[in-house]
Amino acid sequence: MLNKRLLHIAILAVLFSSCSRSKNQHISFSGAFALYPLTIKWGDEYNKKHEHLRFDVQAGGAGKGMADALSNAVDVGMFSREITEVEKQKGVWWISLTQDAVFPTVSSENPFIDSIRAKGLTKDQFKAIFVDQSIKTWKEIYAPTAKDASKITAYTRSDASGAADSWAAFFGKKQEDLKGVGIFGDPGLADAVIKDKNSIGFNNTLYIYDLKSGKKHPGIEIIPIDLNGNGKIEPEENFYQDLPTILNAIHDRRYPAPPVRELYYISKGKPQRKEVVDFIKWVLSDGQQYVAESGFVPLSKERVQEELKKLN
Repeated sequence: MLNKRLLHIAILAVLFSSCSRSKNQHISFSGAFALYPLTIKWGDEYNKKHEHLRFDVQAGGAGKGMADALSNAVDVGMFSREITEVEKQKGVWWISLTQDAVFPTVSSENPFIDSIRAKGLTKDQFKAIFVDQSIKTWKEIYAPTAKDASKITAYTRSDASGAADSWAAFFGKKQEDLKGVGIFGDPGLADAVIKDKNSIGFNNTLYIYDLKSGKKHPGIEIIPIDLNGNGKIEPEENFYQDLPTILNAIHDRRYPAPPVRELYYISKGKPQRKEVVDFIKWVLSDGQQYVAESGFVPLSKERVQEELKKLN
């Protein structure tokens, strides 16, 4: 009887040790599509010296990242808009990692594409399309006498999205104020815009530009923002040619914020597990070398030091 009891205890000890070890070798993430590719890159690079650690990274939108983090369903939420006071009151902890931006998009097959590239749209015109719906056709903007009177199809996000909230914030609104056909996720919205020549949408940087070539993905085009409102895109407003050029415009603050935004890791209270803390410290130190090559804007050295203090 004693031997059986000791054997039972030994088995339980092995199982407990295995479970503990498994948990400590695993970090789970969910949330913003914007941070998904960079988190995958960081995980791959970190694994080169930490082979025992497994990363489970799931995209589902910033809203899912917040919900999963606050419910402790994941170790880390990926988040892509400003933290609200309500979220702070719920105990969310956040740390800034990098910057990117959201851009208004159209199909490159749009019948008015040459005018769109040359003249762009103003902040008020974007609001008139996405919120007020007082502009209904492209000809109203670019060619009142044109025969093509096809209606503009506005696409927005159906999921709780940092991109949608950041885009709406550009003209003083929230995601729920945006009108249009709801599409899930960044990839889905980009695909919808490409397939609809009369559409308008918005996307994060890496769902517009190809990381390897730096060029725009086939079929998608950015609507330049007419920042000074003079009805044409001046040379100093024209920085959409390729990925390096637009990243420089974000870094130099020539592209407005919002829709430039910071990207965050979040959790319910400051992370306590050593594996999680060590990984985030690495992201803010050695990991910053992979930010620019992954299509994002690195934090300044001063900002990195500020963020690292949050982990102490």
